[in-house]
Amino acid sequence: YYLLTLAAIAKELDYRGMERTAEVLLAAGLPLTSFGRDKKKFRDYLLRGGKPVCFRYEGRDYTVHLTDVMLFPQGYAAVLTQTELLDEPSVIVADIGGWTVDLMRLDNSVPNAATCRSLELGVIRCVDEITEQVRRNTGLSVTDIQIERVLNGQSCSMDPAAKEIIVRQGRLYTEKILSAIMEAGFDLKAIPSVIMGGGASILKRHVTPQDGLCRQIYLTDVHANASGYERIVGQMCAK
Repeated sequence: YYLLTLAAIAKELDYRGMERTAEVLLAAGLPLTSFGRDKKKFRDYLLRGGKPVCFRYEGRDYTVHLTDVMLFPQGYAAVLTQTELLDEPSVIVADIGGWTVDLMRLDNSVPNAATCRSLELGVIRCVDEITEQVRRNTGLSVTDIQIERVLNGQSCSMDPAAKEIIVRQGRLYTEKILSAIMEAGFDLKAIPSVIMGGGASILKRHVTPQDGLCRQIYLTDVHANASGYERIVGQMCAK
């Protein structure tokens, strides 16, 4: 993670046409379920004592001084960019990642830590199950990328039988997610919800009016959390 962070900083400096020696204020996030427990350790891990870091990326040398690391709860930061939701008394946030579905409820725009849950129902589990079902029923070995394209309703040359299985499994995965969220104590039929993360586009395509959900907003941009961190830090620096 640390090496990927350095690579990301290098790419950002190049994208902005800045010098490769720079001071950087880093904004990052943690799941709310572990935010209080891991915040200090994670900040220390990224800050590395506040000393300049010299590294080479794609043949170019960089010297980066992390002046500070500011951490925010995942999901919450992204929701703050949706101003139309801030008037809602309660909002459910479901961040569907690769391995887990992280849940929390906002009451009057404030995260309710007692409601935080993490379910092991991420998109990778869905894709693995689909891969097995397709192989078992058709003998074909489709790729993860093919499965994701079909789940998102994008064009993909594929055996019709395999495509039908993928679409059917996408709906079953959606039903499993909705059921697990409800069982965890989040009433999606009574409270507006924000669905985000890599799995948001899957649910957006497979949720139907018959599910009877309250208002839903789908944040399908996988950079939604990062955009939220940047926006919050920008506001704090402006003040």
